[in-house]
Amino acid sequence: MNPDIPRVFIQWEAFTGWLLDHTAKFPRAVRQSLATRIDNLAFDVFEALIEARYDVERADALQRAGIGVEKLRLLLRLACERKYLSPRSFEYAIAELAGVGRQLGGWRRSL
Repeated sequence: MNPDIPRVFIQWEAFTGWLLDHTAKFPRAVRQSLATRIDNLAFDVFEALIEARYDVERADALQRAGIGVEKLRLLLRLACERKYLSPRSFEYAIAELAGVGRQLGGWRRSL
Protein backbone atom coordinates (compact mmCIF):
# COMPACT_ATOMS: atom_id res chain seq x y z
CA MET A 1 0.00 0.00 0.00
CA ASN A 2 1.31 3.42 -0.99
CA PRO A 3 1.69 5.59 2.14
CA ASP A 4 0.91 8.72 0.08
CA ILE A 5 -2.61 7.48 -0.68
CA PRO A 6 -5.06 7.99 2.17
CA ARG A 7 -6.59 4.75 3.45
CA VAL A 8 -10.10 6.01 2.75
CA PHE A 9 -9.25 6.16 -0.98
CA ILE A 10 -8.14 2.55 -1.05
CA GLN A 11 -11.16 1.42 0.93
CA TRP A 12 -13.56 3.42 -1.24
CA GLU A 13 -12.01 2.12 -4.45
CA ALA A 14 -12.39 -1.48 -3.28
CA PHE A 15 -15.96 -0.85 -2.11
CA THR A 16 -16.91 0.84 -5.38
CA GLY A 17 -15.62 -2.16 -7.34
CA TRP A 18 -17.64 -4.49 -5.13
CA LEU A 19 -20.70 -2.27 -5.48
CA LEU A 20 -20.49 -2.11 -9.28
CA ASP A 21 -20.32 -5.89 -9.43
CA HIS A 22 -23.48 -6.14 -7.34
CA THR A 23 -25.53 -3.43 -9.03
CA ALA A 24 -24.78 -5.03 -12.41
CA LYS A 25 -26.81 -8.01 -11.17
CA PHE A 26 -29.90 -5.96 -10.33
CA PRO A 27 -32.97 -6.82 -12.42
CA ARG A 28 -33.12 -5.11 -15.78
CA ALA A 29 -36.23 -3.18 -14.72
CA VAL A 30 -34.27 -1.21 -12.10
CA ARG A 31 -30.81 -1.22 -13.65
CA GLN A 32 -31.45 2.09 -15.43
CA SER A 33 -32.90 3.75 -12.35
CA LEU A 34 -31.84 2.44 -8.94
CA ALA A 35 -28.60 0.73 -9.98
CA THR A 36 -27.46 3.71 -12.04
CA ARG A 37 -28.24 6.10 -9.18
CA ILE A 38 -26.30 3.95 -6.72
CA ASP A 39 -23.34 3.71 -9.10
CA ASN A 40 -23.35 7.46 -9.75
CA LEU A 41 -23.43 8.23 -6.04
CA ALA A 42 -20.40 6.00 -5.51
CA PHE A 43 -18.56 7.93 -8.23
CA ASP A 44 -19.68 11.24 -6.73
CA VAL A 45 -18.19 10.24 -3.38
CA PHE A 46 -14.96 9.26 -5.16
CA GLU A 47 -14.82 12.67 -6.84
CA ALA A 48 -15.47 14.45 -3.55
CA LEU A 49 -12.62 12.48 -1.93
CA ILE A 50 -10.27 13.54 -4.72
CA GLU A 51 -11.33 17.16 -4.30
CA ALA A 52 -10.82 16.92 -0.54
CA ARG A 53 -7.32 15.59 -1.05
CA TYR A 54 -6.17 18.32 -3.42
CA ASP A 55 -8.35 21.35 -2.68
CA VAL A 56 -7.50 23.88 -0.02
CA GLU A 57 -11.18 24.09 1.00
CA ARG A 58 -11.49 20.47 2.10
CA ALA A 59 -14.47 20.83 4.41
CA ASP A 60 -17.04 21.26 1.62
CA ALA A 61 -15.77 18.25 -0.31
CA LEU A 62 -15.71 16.12 2.83
CA GLN A 63 -19.25 17.16 3.64
CA ARG A 64 -20.39 16.21 0.10
CA ALA A 65 -18.66 12.85 0.49
CA GLY A 66 -20.39 12.26 3.82
CA ILE A 67 -23.78 13.15 2.39
CA GLY A 68 -23.13 10.82 -0.54
CA VAL A 69 -22.31 7.99 1.85
CA GLU A 70 -25.57 8.60 3.71
CA LYS A 71 -27.57 8.64 0.47
CA LEU A 72 -25.94 5.36 -0.54
CA ARG A 73 -26.88 3.84 2.80
CA LEU A 74 -30.54 4.66 2.20
CA LEU A 75 -30.58 3.46 -1.41
CA LEU A 76 -28.87 0.21 -0.49
CA ARG A 77 -31.42 -0.36 2.26
CA LEU A 78 -34.16 0.12 -0.35
CA ALA A 79 -32.38 -2.35 -2.67
CA CYS A 80 -32.21 -4.89 0.16
CA GLU A 81 -35.87 -4.42 1.07
CA ARG A 82 -36.80 -4.96 -2.59
CA LYS A 83 -34.56 -8.06 -2.60
CA TYR A 84 -32.19 -6.72 -5.28
CA LEU A 85 -29.38 -7.05 -2.74
CA SER A 86 -29.01 -9.95 -0.32
CA PRO A 87 -29.10 -9.26 3.43
CA ARG A 88 -25.51 -10.50 3.68
CA SER A 89 -24.36 -8.11 0.95
CA PHE A 90 -26.31 -5.31 2.58
CA GLU A 91 -24.61 -5.95 5.93
CA TYR A 92 -21.20 -5.86 4.24
CA ALA A 93 -22.06 -2.61 2.45
CA ILE A 94 -23.34 -0.95 5.63
CA ALA A 95 -20.19 -1.95 7.51
CA GLU A 96 -18.01 -0.51 4.74
CA LEU A 97 -20.04 2.71 4.63
CA ALA A 98 -19.78 3.05 8.41
CA GLY A 99 -16.00 2.64 8.23
CA VAL A 100 -15.70 5.25 5.51
CA GLY A 101 -18.00 7.55 7.46
CA ARG A 102 -15.75 7.27 10.52
CA GLN A 103 -12.69 8.07 8.42
CA LEU A 104 -14.41 11.08 6.85
CA GLY A 105 -15.44 12.30 10.31
CA GLY A 106 -11.87 11.98 11.53
CA TRP A 107 -10.58 13.84 8.51
CA ARG A 108 -13.09 16.63 9.07
CA ARG A 109 -12.19 16.92 12.76
CA SER A 110 -8.50 17.16 11.87
CA LEU A 111 -9.18 20.30 9.87
